[in-house]
Order: sequence, then structure tokens, then C-alpha cells
Amino acid sequence: MKQTALRYGGLSLASLVVIFSLTFLVFRGSTDYDKMEVLGYLSMLVAMAFVFFGIRHYRNEVAGGYLSFGAGLKVGLLIVIIPAIGFGLFDLLYTEVLNPGWKASYTAHQLTKLKPEEQEAFRKEMEAFANPVFQFVAMAGTVLVLGLIVTIISTLALMRRRGVAASL
Repeated sequence: MKQTALRYGGLSLASLVVIFSLTFLVFRGSTDYDKMEVLGYLSMLVAMAFVFFGIRHYRNEVAGGYLSFGAGLKVGLLIVIIPAIGFGLFDLLYTEVLNPGWKASYTAHQLTKLKPEEQEAFRKEMEAFANPVFQFVAMAGTVLVLGLIVTIISTLALMRRRGVAASL
């Protein structure tokens, strides 16, 4: 189980970092944060495809063709932990080292789109991201929640119990 989680979690993290890096290179200097956000979530979804493949690999190659809900959930969560932690760290590297002006630029851009009465709440929200621990937890948590959803769906789709005929 650990080997499956390491392999597919590593592939998921690698794809997430590569896609995010390409996005940042393509949009370098751009303030089109709406498109970058959509691409960010899409890249997370693409990276989470490795959860499905990892659970399927575990079922077919390790568990003898069978998968309980608990085993699928365990494998999927072990896979998801790797890109969640890795992306939290990668995000900190990007915003603190590679592009330290990103937060200020993003905040200034978003403030221009908000009504005056909404601006103070947004400023407070962005102040929370000044804390690296909060930023790490928020970014890792986003990947973790998305990964949990993909894990549950994948496990339900791939479940096979002993003695029950399955179509997959």
C-alpha cells in the first residue's frame, strides 16, 4: 500500500508542480488572476486523476482484484497527502521566494474589483495569508479536500467485494 501511495502520490505532485509552473510561466507578469485561478483548480483536478489510477493499481496488482471501501479510502488518502503537503510547500516557495510581490499584486488587483464596503473584509482575509503556516494549511487543505472527494468517487467506482461479480 505504501509503495502504491508513494508512486502515485509522487506522480500527482509532479504533475501539479509542472502544470502550475507552466501556468506561472505563461501568465508571467499578467494580472489575469481569474484565468490563473481556473487553471489552478483544473491542474489540481488533473493531478487528482492519479488517485483513481493508484486505487485501481492497488486493487488489481496488490489486493488480488478486490477493493473494500475502507481499503480504497486508505490508499486514496495516502496518495493525496503527498501532493497536498508538496503543493503547500511549493506555494510557499513561489509566494515567498520566487515571486514575493505576488500577494501585494494580487491584493491590489482584487481590491479594484470590489465595492468599497467589501474591501476591508478582503484586506483582512489577505492578511491571514501573510502567515506562512496559514497559507500552507489553506493550500494543502484545498488539495486535500479535492483529493478526498476524488478518493471517495474513485473508491465507489472501483470497489469489488469477494464473491460479487464486477464489471470493471
